[in-house]
Amino acid sequence: MKIKSWLPIFSLLFGAFVWGIIWYPYRLMANAGVSGIYSSFYVFILTIAIALPYFFIAKKKVPIWSKDFWLLALVAGYTNISYVLAVIDGEVVRVMLLFYLSPVWTIFLAHFMLNEDTQKRHYIAVFISLIGAFIMFWEPGYLIHLDSKSDWLALSSGLGFAITNVMTRKHAHMTVNQKALAIWLGVIVVAMICIMFDKNTMPTLDFFRPVDAAIMMMIALSLFLSTLLVQFGVTQIKAVEASSFFLFEIVVAAISSYFLVGESIALKEWLGGILIIAGVILSAQN
Repeated sequence: MKIKSWLPIFSLLFGAFVWGIIWYPYRLMANAGVSGIYSSFYVFILTIAIALPYFFIAKKKVPIWSKDFWLLALVAGYTNISYVLAVIDGEVVRVMLLFYLSPVWTIFLAHFMLNEDTQKRHYIAVFISLIGAFIMFWEPGYLIHLDSKSDWLALSSGLGFAITNVMTRKHAHMTVNQKALAIWLGVIVVAMICIMFDKNTMPTLDFFRPVDAAIMMMIALSLFLSTLLVQFGVTQIKAVEASSFFLFEIVVAAISSYFLVGESIALKEWLGGILIIAGVILSAQN
């Protein structure tokens, strides 16, 4: 395979790696007293600060005054905020598996919004993934039981991720830089909306220790690179097929959560997760 054809795949795998490990620095920030909303707000301001010299040096003009730009921004902003809040409070791998029901939503969204061909195997894949979710959610006395706010956040974030990827592919008139900037600004806007309704005191800059600032800078740099690469990859690869490469995120999350915080996975979550992953792989087959 030529290097050029590998670039979109590498881009998606790099993004999956970043999002599979980024829960840990966000959790460190939460342990230091900075909630996911406030850490996201500051991190994405830093991300834009990193991006501005890049846009200037590359002589990139990035128009932002369009309906498509701000719709993508709001959906992507909610997706990022809800994902961060879910992985801070919930079990990392469980959150990832619920999030990765996103290909189920992508199949329907890609069919109606992108006119991508939907085949019988796609509906079989949806059925397999939903059976996996049912196994994960089932509890004695309940048909389906979501036992925490992080479960709901993970599910809604997965839906937001599916919509974001489909919108990214649909808006071919927008450049990769436009789409990346929409995501970064969207997180800041959604965070500001959440802050208006949050009862906690917003941490000021003098609250942060040097180690906190270093962690946020590391997150910002990682997100700057991964956002640009993922937007490039999703633009080059069909929305449903791209979902299979993002599964690498679950592998990274499972390994990192085991070694960093000692999280283990219950048997029914393993079984449900295997079915969800099988459904994603089936849906992405050519």
